[in-house]
Amino acid sequence: MPGPVAPLLSVVMPIYNEQDALPLTVQRLRPILDGLGESYEVVGVNDGSSDHTAVVLAGLQQQWPELRVIQLRRNSGHQAALTAGLHRAYGEYVVSIDADLQDPPEKIVDMLALARDEGYDIVQGVRDDRSSDTVFKRGTAAGYYWLMRRMVGRSIPKHAGDYRLLSRAAVDALKSLPETQPVYRLLVPWLGFRSTEVTFQREERVAGTTKYPLSKMVRLAVDSITNFSAAPLRLATWLGLGSFVLAFLLAAYSTVEHLVGRTTPGWSSLFIGIVFFGGVQLVCVGLLGEYVGRIYSAVQGRPSYFIGSDSAEQSRATIGATGIAVEEITRPHPAQVG
Repeated sequence: MPGPVAPLLSVVMPIYNEQDALPLTVQRLRPILDGLGESYEVVGVNDGSSDHTAVVLAGLQQQWPELRVIQLRRNSGHQAALTAGLHRAYGEYVVSIDADLQDPPEKIVDMLALARDEGYDIVQGVRDDRSSDTVFKRGTAAGYYWLMRRMVGRSIPKHAGDYRLLSRAAVDALKSLPETQPVYRLLVPWLGFRSTEVTFQREERVAGTTKYPLSKMVRLAVDSITNFSAAPLRLATWLGLGSFVLAFLLAAYSTVEHLVGRTTPGWSSLFIGIVFFGGVQLVCVGLLGEYVGRIYSAVQGRPSYFIGSDSAEQSRATIGATGIAVEEITRPHPAQVG
């Protein structure tokens, strides 16, 4: 006897140290999903939280059968946790959203309607108002998207984070890519699937503190640039050419000054020249090192995360132990990677 079909919708939620935010998020998210009148699952990916997030998730799961909990063995980072959720989601449509309620879950209804009624494979959430962010946060975000749109392409939506809906075809396409350090806000537009946007006002974090400090923002920018563009390598080439031209001009100037007898002995010009050319060389070596390091990571082939447990698999194991055929109870989506 064939099992029931996979749920229509999966909501993937990367979670890291959100013990205070989770109850409020569930309180707001569940009525929205229940009101759809469709089958769904919520995939909470606990990214190695060091607080009581795991305990809170276990308690919420007892009250909400549709909540599925994936525990990562260690903190692997937001994009890795998002990857784990996307790769193991069963739904025909998959929405990714953070657990801090800065992205309003009410927009899921609009996203799903656009995907089902108008055939979009990607519905991207775009922030049209970031007044809740600090001036520094707004400035760095604007700089990031300005740089990405010029280096990667104009297809990158402005102020689009990781709040989006993907069709099963788009999810499968992402899963087929050999990315070891994916940056989904750039990778998803690159796919070229039919897409549209929904806009929303970014809200204040419901509880807790930001999980994206300046260091992680810088790391995201570096990953974005080096994953999607060879422009830094070309920059190193232009720096080298510029240095050569400057050195040639300085040599010509020194020769002329020597011929007319106006040469002034001193160490300043030598010191400045050494510092300048040494700095250019170090910049070039550093840029090459970033790319070589990524090649090294790709050759190693180490996974970006390890699954500690998946409550969906535990449920199937429990059902199987009763002697009832597991296939009669649940059927994973054919595209699921174990």
